[in-house]
Amino acid sequence: MALATSLWQPTESQRQDSNLGRLMAKHGFRHYPDFHRWSVENAGEFWAMIWDELGVIGNRGEQLVEPADDMWRTRFLPEATLNVAENLLQHRGSEPAMVFRGENRDLDRSISRDELRLLVGRLQAALVESGVVAGDRVAAWMPNIIETYAVMLAATSIGAVFSSTSPDFGVDGVVDRFGQIEPKVLFVVDAYYYGGKVHDRTHLYQQVADGIGSVETLVAVRFVGDVGPDPEIESLPAGAVWFDDYVAPHPEQEPDFAPLPFDHPWYVLYSSGTTGKPKSIVHRTGGVLLKHLVEQQLHSDVRPGDRVFYFTTPGWMMWNWLASNLASGATLVLYDGSPFHPSGEVLFDLAQDTRATLFGTSAKFIEALGKSGLNPSESHDLSSIRTVTSTGSALAPEGFKTVYELISSNAMLASISGGTDLCGCLVIGDPTSPVYSGQIQRAALGLDTDVVNSDLTTAAPGQRGELVCRNPFPSMPLGFLNDPGDERFRRAYFERFPGLWHQGDFAEWTPEGGMIIHGRSDATLNPGGVRIGTAEIYRQVEKIDAVLESMAVGQQIDADVRVVLFVVLREGDTLTDELATTIKATIRRGATPRHVPAVIGQVTDLPRTRSGKIAELAVRSVIHGETINNTEALANPEALDEFRDHPVLAR
Repeated sequence: MALATSLWQPTESQRQDSNLGRLMAKHGFRHYPDFHRWSVENAGEFWAMIWDELGVIGNRGEQLVEPADDMWRTRFLPEATLNVAENLLQHRGSEPAMVFRGENRDLDRSISRDELRLLVGRLQAALVESGVVAGDRVAAWMPNIIETYAVMLAATSIGAVFSSTSPDFGVDGVVDRFGQIEPKVLFVVDAYYYGGKVHDRTHLYQQVADGIGSVETLVAVRFVGDVGPDPEIESLPAGAVWFDDYVAPHPEQEPDFAPLPFDHPWYVLYSSGTTGKPKSIVHRTGGVLLKHLVEQQLHSDVRPGDRVFYFTTPGWMMWNWLASNLASGATLVLYDGSPFHPSGEVLFDLAQDTRATLFGTSAKFIEALGKSGLNPSESHDLSSIRTVTSTGSALAPEGFKTVYELISSNAMLASISGGTDLCGCLVIGDPTSPVYSGQIQRAALGLDTDVVNSDLTTAAPGQRGELVCRNPFPSMPLGFLNDPGDERFRRAYFERFPGLWHQGDFAEWTPEGGMIIHGRSDATLNPGGVRIGTAEIYRQVEKIDAVLESMAVGQQIDADVRVVLFVVLREGDTLTDELATTIKATIRRGATPRHVPAVIGQVTDLPRTRSGKIAELAVRSVIHGETINNTEALANPEALDEFRDHPVLAR
């Protein structure tokens, strides 16, 4: 198998000057594979070194690892105590901690590091007055705005467990999530902007609070109401209080930070829940903080004074990832609204104006940019960007080309993959090594990531198998809520491959030591009994300019499965026999004859989760007449209607 040609190669100076390069040199490592091998074979020493080297505030203790028979019960730094909020707020001064840009530019603002500390102090006092103590839950049904981060930090400073979701969730979606954690205090927003429209939330407050049942205090943030003219937002229900009134009795003050155990819960995150009620995943404080510090400072080369942007909402784990960059002394660049309103240039305007050093987005956005006709590298000054990150789904080789031609030819492109399950990455970027088209650069430090065959042996480069992790790591969840004996937790990650972490990705190693993700293994196609990753089909279809998006699913026909491809075309275009032939020929030429769909159908939209992932399993259920139990998990559930009894399915 021939080696690939690199798209980006760090200079020796860049390699040595990166945070990762300096740390490797300090500890006697020149090459990443050697350092990674040491980090896996000496996991306790590695994570203790990360604590010491990357500036964690707290008491580490002496014991490094407490082994256990069950992989997920292994404890790292079991004697350690820390407070995550103290770590995220450790940097002081007048430099901005966060810069916010909204779809409505009248809402733009920033907050300095010192101002953020004082706001957190006031919020902490208010929460304590509301009766919040360590272990209580505080939830936010909020946009990606400064107040959401401040609430998280205030809750965490006390030892309360924080959970959030975005305001575009309806009542059922919010209740399905927060009803499981029973928050004592719920923060909400008056309204939010998206696509040039105001979406009022105040009329839903009472339904949400009643549905959750545990809310003792409901605090509403004026966001849209801060600008005129008044968008006719309804008044608050009885017992609710506006955010400003909630903190008003408490003067500006520095927060106190409760020292907490390393494994004290920090977040509750949720699975997408497209096939049922979402699972409530409990994440620990110390483990997630260490994992994020490694991913940000070492793998993404985030430095003090950097400006880190990620397009996310508080309903996606990348929001939690973005928040942790405060611990590295970076300024968070926040955006809330549509990335395509009023045009596809809005995020590049933001990157230029804020001098973003890390530009984080999704494979879907990069794919859309490649077909937009825009060239932000020419229309904008993006010279500040050192790192571009992409996640949410596999980034095709065409996406790599788009980044280097249309965003920056000098930045490291880190395609990353992990998920809500570990609140971090299994495979990730490496600023000391080349970037190859279509490949994720490396396995993450401290994680013995592997691709395995059914007999648990390592798959050879180019051979497809299941993505696993062979060793414990500190950001493994504490477990699921309401899961006696950890039965659901065990089934989710450890049942198929006992002793290995497995979350259902189909992947392969490359000769260069990188990885290609072929999609979810539970969404793989099996025509004629041969496993095919859907991402392999998408990589070929993305080459066709007329196709904006595509989705491949398996349709059961008698005793076999056939591949059905649905495509979204440019406005006004129609799927002709000629175009269908072109699509099939492109797939056959770029993949194999087995990847060629039996039939192709046109739709106007594809259903996707709220984090932007295409909901293949939901469509597969619909075309087989199965019930979708939780359409609230979808950003656009109405898109499913087009797939029911689609004419192409009967051919």
